[in-house]
Amino acid sequence: MSAVQPPTPTSPEPVESQELLQLGAEPDPCLRADAARNRARLLEAAARLVAERGADCLTMDAVAAEANVGKGTVFRRFGDRTGLLSALLDHSERKFQAAFLSGPPPLGPGAPPVERLRAFGLAMLRRTSEELELQLAAEPAADRRFTAPPRRVLRHHVTLLLREAVPDADSELLAHTLMAPLDPALVHHLTRQCGMPLSRLEEAWVDLVDRVTGGTERGADGADRVADGAG
Repeated sequence: MSAVQPPTPTSPEPVESQELLQLGAEPDPCLRADAARNRARLLEAAARLVAERGADCLTMDAVAAEANVGKGTVFRRFGDRTGLLSALLDHSERKFQAAFLSGPPPLGPGAPPVERLRAFGLAMLRRTSEELELQLAAEPAADRRFTAPPRRVLRHHVTLLLREAVPDADSELLAHTLMAPLDPALVHHLTRQCGMPLSRLEEAWVDLVDRVTGGTERGADGADRVADGAG
């Protein structure tokens, strides 16, 4: 006899109506155009350095040299190395949130929920792989790991998609389960320490989503149909 599922709260708003969660200090809207361009150039230079050398090698001097500006410019814009790392991660988070909240499908609105779940995990894995050193350096402490704003907005997005795809499931708890394989520390262990190719993690994600959701999409008429690529 199967266990009785706890009542699942319904979401009063569709996934598409989510708003971008504010992660940190928003750039000054009155910032001069040239100053805004310089800030973006510094962040792009920092991202390149992290990708090439790792977050441990990121210094204010190195960013200044990579962006071809004076070191004082970097300090004035970000304060110190911690401020630079925070701004870099914040910049990356905002771009990713914009992609899944308002970008083109299947990652963004317009695709069925199971298809969006597949696309979300694949995009997360690729993004984490590309900026793994940065994400590990910015990993929250244990008491904030699941309450930090970036984690909460990602998990909320997965929860809403699960409510659409499997409305009889405990979507809030299931979202934690689905997010586990996307954790940067686990991705580091599997790809760097175990030598697994990223493609294996991607295939496992799609398989997990299909097993959890049954690989079905619910049509506008309320009938279930097999999702593309499932079964």
